[in-house]
Amino acid sequence: MFGLSRRTAALLAAILALCVVTGVLHFADAEPVAVFLVAAAALAGLAWAIGIATEAVGTRFGPALTGVLQTTLGNLPELFVVLFALAAGEVVVAQTSILGSLFANALLVLGAVIVAGSLVSSDGVMRFRKRLPNDTATLLLLAVFIIVLLGLSDTVGDRASTHSVAISAVGALCLLGVYAVWLWSYLRSDHGEPALEEGTHVPFSFTTGVVVLVVAGIGAAFVSDWFVGSLDAAVESLGISKAFTGIVIVGIAGNAVENIVGITLAAKGRSDLAMSIVKNSVAQIAAFLFPALVLISLAFEDRLTFVLSPVYIGALALTAIAVWQITGDGEAVAFEGWALIAIYIVLAVLTFYE
Repeated sequence: MFGLSRRTAALLAAILALCVVTGVLHFADAEPVAVFLVAAAALAGLAWAIGIATEAVGTRFGPALTGVLQTTLGNLPELFVVLFALAAGEVVVAQTSILGSLFANALLVLGAVIVAGSLVSSDGVMRFRKRLPNDTATLLLLAVFIIVLLGLSDTVGDRASTHSVAISAVGALCLLGVYAVWLWSYLRSDHGEPALEEGTHVPFSFTTGVVVLVVAGIGAAFVSDWFVGSLDAAVESLGISKAFTGIVIVGIAGNAVENIVGITLAAKGRSDLAMSIVKNSVAQIAAFLFPALVLISLAFEDRLTFVLSPVYIGALALTAIAVWQITGDGEAVAFEGWALIAIYIVLAVLTFYE
């Protein structure tokens, strides 16, 4: 059925079963540790499913559209987590979950992708198109500009600081407008070039790949919510802060798709597609997901704004500069990837002691 091999069909059935079991455990109020372990396995399986589905879709479309499609589905967990957190009045969790996703993709995942890509290159240099890294840096710097302004205003307590919700809404509209203009031109840049080389083996057809992408993306959203829901009791018993939960735990768990897919593609030498997936995720979070959630939060009692802690403002600014400096020339080597990973580790340790 759907042109699937027996092995692939069995694996997809096992992943679906894990998702169902996770849901049953969640709604049955089972031991949080059990929910956590099963949900983690389900997320890993969903990441694999989205990875092979991305390869199938990539045989027809170019890296740009394939990357946007994959990251849009891959970012569904963050959307659901933040919406559920806002509904529960957990603004800190909502805000740090977005930041955690951004830091995880821009530092940890991108660093791992660069290391994997450079290791398989004959000369130790990972090469990719320059446009997307530079465009991502521009979008990220625009978001950082708005965040820095609001952060400074809030720190000094000037008159504008009392209107942070209104200013954030205007900034969100500006970001979304710029992102829409960029996305339109970026998607037209493929010129029909396929994301994968002709003759590359994929486990199923294009149509089946689209179906798997949609189903796995939706599944990742729900499983991520159940996964995060199981963390609260464990986190409380360990004495870990909500900020650490959002920045590190949710950031890594919610981006399991990008983690596995990006690194796997880079290890196969598909640098453009790997970079497209990671960079599109960074651009989407900074210039689409964050501002969209700021506007959506206007319907909730607790509002999401661009006002952040000075520590995270500085981390965002330096992340934008590091990402642009390392990937802006279309080349990267292993030590640069390790440098990004090191930055993320330092940030994670700092957040742990916050």
